[in-house]
Amino acid sequence: MMKKKAAVLGSTGSVGTQVLDVCEKLGAEVVFIAAHSNIGLIAEQIKKYKPKYCAVTDINAANRLDNMISGETKLIKGYDEMCRAVYDLDCDVVFNAVSGKNGLFPTLSVIRSGKTLALANKESMVLAGPIVNAEAKKHNAAILPVDSEHCAIFQCLKGGKKSEVKRILLTASGGPFFGYTFDQLESVTLEQTMKHPTWNMGKKITVDSATLANKGLEIIEAMHLFDVPYDKIKVLIHRQSIVHSMVEYNDNSVIAQLAVPDMRHPGQYALTYPDRCEAVIDELDLTKYTLTFNEPDTNAFKMLALAKECAKAGGIMPCVYNAANEAAADMFLRKLIGFNDIYRICDKVLSKTENRALTDTEQIIEYDKRSRELAYSYKE
Repeated sequence: MMKKKAAVLGSTGSVGTQVLDVCEKLGAEVVFIAAHSNIGLIAEQIKKYKPKYCAVTDINAANRLDNMISGETKLIKGYDEMCRAVYDLDCDVVFNAVSGKNGLFPTLSVIRSGKTLALANKESMVLAGPIVNAEAKKHNAAILPVDSEHCAIFQCLKGGKKSEVKRILLTASGGPFFGYTFDQLESVTLEQTMKHPTWNMGKKITVDSATLANKGLEIIEAMHLFDVPYDKIKVLIHRQSIVHSMVEYNDNSVIAQLAVPDMRHPGQYALTYPDRCEAVIDELDLTKYTLTFNEPDTNAFKMLALAKECAKAGGIMPCVYNAANEAAADMFLRKLIGFNDIYRICDKVLSKTENRALTDTEQIIEYDKRSRELAYSYKE
């Protein structure tokens, strides 16, 4: 692999730290890192990777970091400044592992600069898939998916023509509550929710995995990434998280991508694409696993059914779903509401929203704010 220059946005998060590990192991030069406020870890990363630039989006945290670091790394303060800096940056690939809706404008900044975007922020596509795709086409920017499932689909799609694709089979671990009924989910605790069976992730995405909201968001993301209708995407519960997703073709053959559950693989694939190189993850020993697949129970995990409705409706509804879910997940993490209240609140917010065609990012900001405020009001 030729030595590449990489930028990592969201460098202190679970995906970001693993991508930095991949860069180190493969000899890529980290020229830019960005995070929100974890200045202790950011300072360590600056010392270790010696990037030319470091952006901290929380101004107060950035000011504190200013007094902690020395050397040649230039500190960039604030979210808007970070977006501008990544546009001007000289690098080969930008990993966007920013959490939530805040990942949208860095995504747009990267693709408008014509650089390759390694996308680990699903909200970019959920909120603004048509806008992101139009900008990527206009500026001839490549988008490489870094979510494990979408990276798998991306690889499987190389097995045939787009016109030959029958459906996408999107796998899900099922989270910690596989087999529970809706009534049983009423009493589950935050501590139980955070015990994911196979992945070590951030708090919010761990909640989303437990409710299956994350898989709902991934359906919408896949629609836009791969230009397929929602009804050609089928979710399968796969407890072992070894098959990361599959593509079924019109001759009923199914091509799957398998690997140990380790986010460093999608990071490596995006960094080295279109080539492959020696692994940074463990070898997969299939003799150790019995692979199983089940239908998801949408009567129990109603957030998945709700996401499918939003995927079908299109327009502004995926944005509303995402905003309401982020607010509800936040309240659950603060122990203000119960597990099933996440669904109830999202359902209320969606039922109070009249759909509109998606037009621009200003509209997204407006509906995102409105939906969050409405979601939080149901707790008051």
